[in-house]
This record gives sequence, structure tokens and C-alpha cells, in this order.
Amino acid sequence: MMPDIDYTVLFASSPSPYLVLDTQLVIIDVNDAYLRATALRRDQLLGQYIFDAFPDNPHDPDADGVRNLSASFARVLKSGEPDTMALQRYDIPDPRRAGRFTEHWWSPVNTPVVDSEGTVTCIIHRAEDVTAFVRSRRFRDQGGGKLTSREEGMEAELYARARELQRLNEELRLAHGRERQVAVTLQEAMLHSPDLARHPNIAVRYLPAIGSLNVCGDWYDTVDLSDSRFAVAVGDVVGHGLQAATVMGMLRSALSAVSRAVPGPAQALEILGLYARSLEGALATTAVTAMVDSRSNLIMYSSAGHPPPVLLRRDGSCELLDQATDPPLGARPEHVLRPQAGVAYETGDTLVLYTDGLIERRDEDIDTGVGRLTSALSTCADLGPETLADALLQRLHLTAGSSDDIALVVIRL
Repeated sequence: MMPDIDYTVLFASSPSPYLVLDTQLVIIDVNDAYLRATALRRDQLLGQYIFDAFPDNPHDPDADGVRNLSASFARVLKSGEPDTMALQRYDIPDPRRAGRFTEHWWSPVNTPVVDSEGTVTCIIHRAEDVTAFVRSRRFRDQGGGKLTSREEGMEAELYARARELQRLNEELRLAHGRERQVAVTLQEAMLHSPDLARHPNIAVRYLPAIGSLNVCGDWYDTVDLSDSRFAVAVGDVVGHGLQAATVMGMLRSALSAVSRAVPGPAQALEILGLYARSLEGALATTAVTAMVDSRSNLIMYSSAGHPPPVLLRRDGSCELLDQATDPPLGARPEHVLRPQAGVAYETGDTLVLYTDGLIERRDEDIDTGVGRLTSALSTCADLGPETLADALLQRLHLTAGSSDDIALVVIRL
């Protein structure tokens, strides 16, 4: 026969320090071991928001206890799963000296308590105080004495905790790898341009923002219109990640289709702008599209708030295609005809289209970025498209990507 267990007594007498928090991170219970570890009274903690009771040490500029513990609580509330934290320094207020903090090291585990429907109702915060162990380890590393049996137990506990964190990190790495592969496959499918294979004179580069999953809202496309004419476009949806990529895919497909059915770039952007108004997340998208006619050696172009393409002449001079610029897609409340301009080119010239990640830098005027681009291009006029694309990224220090997405198209005319 199983004995009756008084869990209130069990909680109070547990040798490990425990706090119980509601879902708003207010302390609703605390055991005696926790009170001993912090030298605080129960009435000083119950009903307190945990980070009011335990703020970061204001005298430590590197204090990150609040940030790290907040992130762990957020993971528990979102996932409904326990969260094991790495060894954490988190100084606590000294109850004997107002405004002073004492150094403390903890080994925390946060565990959710869920109801029958799987909803998190509260969080059990276990925080083993390992300050003595850390200090003894420092002493021993400096040639001091041996660990006590209690400190050896702490070392074993920390070793087990480290193994658990290693296992969790490995699972996260594998999951991230699978997620990234799915993202890469999705992006490649959305950027697939069948007509591009027929243009060995065109080089494209796509660099997602550093730290992203390889999906973004930038795009490029090439559309054959006849034996002597083709259209090329680049665009940039606001934001990063899967949502921006989804909007990008729909806008790119729409522009590809409409470019085949209208006389020129301006009409294509007009229709795309009307479509963007009905598509959530598409407003403020920028795009530029150009039609290249190899029979008349003419480029017709139109821009919806996008950085200007650059026509690199054979002599190294650069001409900005900025005579047909209009607001981004969906920016006007009423439909207005978009402008269109044309420029003649010579065989051997190079047309460069790009998204703003190629030129924009924080706290810098966009004209400075355009000037940096044209200066770099002026030394590349004799390079082929593929070599030029790589050289341009290298000279702009972008071979490893940047904080923004980048799409680049280089066309030898």
C-alpha cells in the first residue's frame, strides 16, 4: 500500500532551492532551501515579479542574468517543455546592505506544470547555488586544496547538466540543419528562371542576410519575350524570412507572367502594383524591370522605388538608369501611370541590377553606397559577367553576405 505523501511538506523540505512562478512570472511559492540560498524571507518574495525581486547587478556592466533567465522562461511558456540552462552568474541583492549585491553562481532548470489540456499553469524554477563550487574550482586551479565531498557532488551535477545541454544542442543543430535544407530547396524553387539558361551572358548572385535561414524577400528573374528581346527584373519585399519569401514568390510569378503580356516595363509594374494592394505583406515592395532589345540596342526600363540599375560602358564609365523612378508598389492610394525611359547601349556594355543590400550601410546616405558601387564597377569593364559579379562582391566586402539580403544580376550586352 502506497503511503500518503504530503507534497507541501515535501516541497518545503527539499534540499534543492525551488521557486514557483505563475505565467506572469510572479512568485507564488518558495521553499526553505531557496530562502537559505538567498538569505531572504518568504514575505520578501511572495507576490513579487521575479525580476523585481532579483534585478541585474547594476554595478556589473556585463550582467546578463535577467536576459538569459527571461529567455528560458519564454521558451518554457511557449514549448511546454523543461529548459536546462548553462552555468549562470546571477548576483543577488545583499539583504544586509541596501544597494549592494553579492556574487552568486547558479545551475538552473525551469520546468513547466501543465494542466489536462497541455496549457502551462506555472513554472517550477530550480536553482542550485554552486557559488562555493565555482570559488573552490578557482582556488584549486590556482594550486589550492582538494574539493570537499559536497563540491565533488556539485561537479558531478554540473557534468550531468553539461551532458544534457550537449544533447539538446545536438538536437537543435540537427533540427536547424533540416529546416535550413527545406528553406534552401524552397528558395531555389521560387528563384528558378527557366529562360536564364539560354543566356550565358547573364550572371546572377543571391546572398541571404547573415543569420537567416537562406530565405528572403529579394528576387531576380529573366523572361524571354522574342528572339531579340528579353526582360530582366529584381525586387525586394520588406522583411526577411519565410513570410517575406512567400510574398516574394507570388510577386515574382505575377511579374513574370504580366511581362509576357504587356508592351513594356512600365505597364508591367502598373499591373504588379495593383496586385500588390491585394496581397498582405506586399506593400512598399520595390522593384525595377528592364526590357533589352538586341536588335535596336535599346534598354527600356521602369522602377518602383528601387535603387537605379547601372549601365557600365566599355570605357569604364557608369550611367545610372534613374529617369523612370516612381514610388514602391501599392504606395499610391489611386492608380497612376508609371514612367518609362530608354537608353541606347553598345555591344560590350554591361547592365547591372541589384537590391539595396548591395549598397546600403547603416548610418550612411544611399548616394554614398551608389557611388561606392559605380567606383567598383569602373574597374571591372573588361571582366566577363561571372567574374565581374564575384569581383564586385569582393570589392564591396560582401562575399560572406551582409545584414541585408542581396540579389545581383550582371548582363553583358
